[in-house]
Amino acid sequence: MPNIRMLLWVALAAILYLNYETWMHDYPASPAPGTLATSATGTASTFADSVPQAAGTAALPATPLVTSTAAAPTDAFAAPPASAPPAQDAPAAQPPLHISTDVLDVAINLKGGELDQADLLQYPLRKDAPNIPVRLLSRDPPASLYLLRTGLTGGAGEAAPTHLATWTAAETSFALAAGAKELRVPLTWTDGAGLTVTKTFVFTRGQYSIDLIYDVQNTGTAPRKLASYSQFLRHWEHPSRSYFDVETYSFKGPAVYDGAKSHDLNVENETDAKFSETITNGWLASLQHQFVSAIVPTADQPYKYQLQVHDKEYLLSATGPFTEVAAGAKAQFHEKLFIGPKLQSQLAATGPRLERTVDFGILTVLAQPLFAGLNWVHGLIGNWGWSIIIVTALIKLLFYPLSQASGRSMAKMRTVGPRMKQIQETFKDDREKLGRAMMDLYKKEKINPLAGCLPMLVQIPFFISFYRVLLESVEMRQAPFLLWVNDLSSRDPFFVLPLLMGAAMFAQFKLNPAPPDPMQAKIMQFMPLVMTGMMAWFPCGLVLYWLTNTLLTIAQQWRVNQVVEAEAAKQRS
Repeated sequence: MPNIRMLLWVALAAILYLNYETWMHDYPASPAPGTLATSATGTASTFADSVPQAAGTAALPATPLVTSTAAAPTDAFAAPPASAPPAQDAPAAQPPLHISTDVLDVAINLKGGELDQADLLQYPLRKDAPNIPVRLLSRDPPASLYLLRTGLTGGAGEAAPTHLATWTAAETSFALAAGAKELRVPLTWTDGAGLTVTKTFVFTRGQYSIDLIYDVQNTGTAPRKLASYSQFLRHWEHPSRSYFDVETYSFKGPAVYDGAKSHDLNVENETDAKFSETITNGWLASLQHQFVSAIVPTADQPYKYQLQVHDKEYLLSATGPFTEVAAGAKAQFHEKLFIGPKLQSQLAATGPRLERTVDFGILTVLAQPLFAGLNWVHGLIGNWGWSIIIVTALIKLLFYPLSQASGRSMAKMRTVGPRMKQIQETFKDDREKLGRAMMDLYKKEKINPLAGCLPMLVQIPFFISFYRVLLESVEMRQAPFLLWVNDLSSRDPFFVLPLLMGAAMFAQFKLNPAPPDPMQAKIMQFMPLVMTGMMAWFPCGLVLYWLTNTLLTIAQQWRVNQVVEAEAAKQRS
């Protein structure tokens, strides 16, 4: 009885925790009234203090907000430098540049040298539509607005190659040549007074990281001050959670890394919406389920990070310190961009701890080595389903001594079942004597009544970790296993795995001793049915883990029962 009660308390605690997480996701703290500025028209507005400072000095150029389907991006949070030549602010007439590599199809707008569109060629949006790739960046307002902007800002009254400037390119399209390791896409800007900037995007074969290099040449007679900046402008919506779509529980929004810890910024939280810090060796990112766009500023330099929120758009920016380019001198600025799936190896190579954009939750310490093990096994056999089965077996082997001890206690409880029933009948009217007699029996037979809970306590964190790994790891996205299971990251289309899991759980229930209390016995008898209903909508990979673990437990418990029964028969003889 204590064994069953402990199990029920553990299950209740897990359910309460999941409900708490869901509530915090669904009902975040709302910003205080008056936090965001709005215009008289209600279609677009600007912040009075929306110009981030470059390490305390350089001002960012204007950035648009879009709140109406009829309005295109206005190119302004605040007014651009007053001395900028009129041509810098005129809309670009040229069509966007088209860049294609083996993994990316990108559009660059010559107005600002902005990344307007990025299609991930190796990641279909849906399994049944292989020709429609996932698209991360888009200029289409309002619901799909998602821009990555970069540029250099100058001193007060000086023209600079900002995201408002018009760049030129020698070609209208660039493609990674067969056998080539990299593709360089140079853009050029000049102010007509001796300052020339070449902005080069460097794409690498098989990589989603992009090197961004500014080569500055000052042939004028006066020194110039420049500072690099980068920013995300993106539309957001309050998340709508659905039990039938596990993807909706992944964080979607801005995030920063301050050199020590990563922070997901909730745009609906008053404090996060005003985030502003000076950070060295950090990064900024726009997150979504299994995919990310990130900017890694120059290392060992302080950058001003700032988040601004208005209506349904957020602006996340990072601005570096001024660098003076003397007359007749040259300078170079360097940043890294990442636009693609959350492949941990590529993320780690792009920026410090950038792999933390893969959110494994509070059990990261367990989920991270679990993913590493799955990834290693997958490298050997090439199938994620079999990798899950093998890693589950290895975990079972790791905790074999614990489960073996638990199994022996459960088997002994099964063998002394008739004696337990006799004690219950004898002391059915005296619960104190009943409890004392039961404890005496446990001591005499060396039975631990709580031993059955220990394997469950071990399984719960592994279950949650497997869930997070399957949910967040893009490596398992749309990964096939066998036969009808063609996507381990989504539910079983025919519910075969959940039904097999339910049958296995029922077999496990029948193999173990029945709880002494009839009501508890009925509850435990219905648990396989309840779990089948719950797991029917979970990813196939998670159901496969639970099914494999249950089958291995059954095999081990059956063998233990055979040994214990043989020992008991030998003692009786």
